[in-house]
Amino acid sequence: MASFAPPFARLALCVCVVGLLAACGGSDDDTPLAEPLDLTILHINDHHSNLAGKSRSLLLDTGAAERAEISVSAAGFARVAQALRELDKQSDNVIKIHAGDALTGTLYFNRAGADGEADAALMNTVCFDTFTLGNHEFDKGDTGLKNFLDMLRGGPCETQVLSANVQFGANSALHPSRAPEYVKPSTVIERAGQRIGLVGLTIAGKTKTASSPDPDTQFEDELAAAQREIDRLSAEGINKIIVQSHIGYGYDLQLASQLRGVDVIVGGDSHTLLGPDSMRAYDIGSPAGPYPTQLTNADGDPVCVVQAWEYSQIVGELHVSFDEAGIVTACEGTPHVLIGEDFAHDDGRALTAGEFAAVQADVNASGFLRITSEDVQAAQTLAPFAEKLEVFNTTEVALVQEELCSRRVPGGPGSVDYSRSSESCNALGEVNARGGDIQQIAAQAYLEIAQDVYGGADISLQSGGGVRVPLLPGRVTAADAIAVLPFGNMLYSMEITGTEVKGMIEDGLDAVFRPNGSTGPYPYTGGLRFEVDATQPKGQRASALEVRNATTGLWEPLNPSKTYKLAVLSFNANGGDGYETLANVPAERVLDIGVLDSDVFFQYLQKQPADPGTGLPILRKLDADLYSTKRFIGPAAGE
Repeated sequence: MASFAPPFARLALCVCVVGLLAACGGSDDDTPLAEPLDLTILHINDHHSNLAGKSRSLLLDTGAAERAEISVSAAGFARVAQALRELDKQSDNVIKIHAGDALTGTLYFNRAGADGEADAALMNTVCFDTFTLGNHEFDKGDTGLKNFLDMLRGGPCETQVLSANVQFGANSALHPSRAPEYVKPSTVIERAGQRIGLVGLTIAGKTKTASSPDPDTQFEDELAAAQREIDRLSAEGINKIIVQSHIGYGYDLQLASQLRGVDVIVGGDSHTLLGPDSMRAYDIGSPAGPYPTQLTNADGDPVCVVQAWEYSQIVGELHVSFDEAGIVTACEGTPHVLIGEDFAHDDGRALTAGEFAAVQADVNASGFLRITSEDVQAAQTLAPFAEKLEVFNTTEVALVQEELCSRRVPGGPGSVDYSRSSESCNALGEVNARGGDIQQIAAQAYLEIAQDVYGGADISLQSGGGVRVPLLPGRVTAADAIAVLPFGNMLYSMEITGTEVKGMIEDGLDAVFRPNGSTGPYPYTGGLRFEVDATQPKGQRASALEVRNATTGLWEPLNPSKTYKLAVLSFNANGGDGYETLANVPAERVLDIGVLDSDVFFQYLQKQPADPGTGLPILRKLDADLYSTKRFIGPAAGE
């Protein structure tokens, strides 16, 4: 292991004290002195109901001059379970930690049984020692969280659930008087006869404002709660402290330097990839820091910070060495990126024997790619939930009485996207003036569901190309609805100024109407409308921008200096489709709500009035004044 250097003064002092005690025969009760301890922490975070595996592309060495795009199966909770099982056998003194946000993110959460049932079942194939409450554990309120914890507790494991800064309200199903020991601020685990303290933390502000805890459930300041619990454990003689936090990597780094007595922080919430820069060469991602990130705490002692990315893709393995005084002397580890070995070219061609050997050698040399089979028990546990999703896909979820037209960009005959709409839709003329009905409905769904469930919103954004198909008259199945929004993006909440709102719209219009532009970025917005003149240069194409007052229903001029809350998909929030203004919004004004776009759409469908004959929600076109494009002038001929 790589050691911390230079030596720390406190370590030297403690070694001297230990030596003097040994020379004098120790304490009066002949209690043996502590010994050094090597500890292994295996951890995941933010799996967000991503239980099934997936296919992904990597840039791998096939023996050619340049790396090639190679597809391979990857991720999934069955691989997580197998990796944890294998790594557990390779080390002594192992602690397995889940750092929060098990719930919400795919249809496995709420369409494959009771909310969180599939996640609890898969977690119980692993038996984590501890689990931190994340903000999304509160998405169905305190009662929904208790139901999930009941399922977790009903399995064969004794996973302890931790959060030092949650204070369940008097009426909460999780108030200690009703659910004693369900959630504890900390716990103590023994390894090799030594006690290790583990303290849980839940992100406070985000959980209260963007999730759904009970109104009287409160969240204390994370630093104050953590320090109080560390001090309590230290007073009991525990000198090895792990904070398992769900507060984000940046906040973890702050806490690492501000807390006394902390040795390790195992984090979540920010979905941060940590690891060597070489991950970029393999097209895995861009690490935000090393694994582990090494700092010093408020005492001047070493502290190691780790996180394991997101969505069941990585299992973190951290090795920590403590001296006799409980001070970290070394830490090192590996963020294991879990893949199969069914390698193929991205175009489907099989690898030659030579290419396969080169790829395997490259994987082994990477130091972080881990070929991992699916754990049989976990795969068998997942199977009935996957079958329920197949049944759900055939479930009827809405009734459409007239075609909900699809059109990315407004415009008449001969315009850039005219042929996308059916003849019947074009005959109406409406899509020429204002664009697609189904695109506008998607934007309205994000707005209304964010207002109702996820902390509020003033406006929303949906790229025209992110909505793939119209909905034809008849009964709509869940599979039909998913085909409308098939990309699996997450809903974000962003705080942006009126000036940034205008910049956002101009970005989308420019990505369409600049030379060699494309139709996909055209902006559809809920709660915001504007006029478009595509003949103008960038910055002048959108005018007369208005925001709808959610209370009065009246349209008011966009205020450049006012801050608005935007509901938007992760793709656009990160700059996709040319939305550079959104990509440049500071991280402190961006919140990953973490709910899947199609699930927001399902929630919106359930709000619609029911058809008396079928009992299905009726999905209709929106009122004309809710369409975001008020007036459209297309580009000049020849442009």
